[in-house]
Amino acid sequence: MDGLEEEYQDQLRVVRVDVQSSLGRELARDYGTFTPTFVLFDPLGEELWRTVGSLDVEKVRQSLAE
Repeated sequence: MDGLEEEYQDQLRVVRVDVQSSLGRELARDYGTFTPTFVLFDPLGEELWRTVGSLDVEKVRQSLAE
């Protein structure tokens, strides 16, 4: 994740959520209780896709290229 964040710093904003915090528990209820969960949103906040477990870096790159 750190590499993608650096590589796409002007196109991608990474937000890490601690699911042990009160906000994290609330977001886990909304977006899934499995960790790690990765969710990609468009600039308007619409969910484009989500994945649980390992992140497919190429899928992120393809999504950002579109």
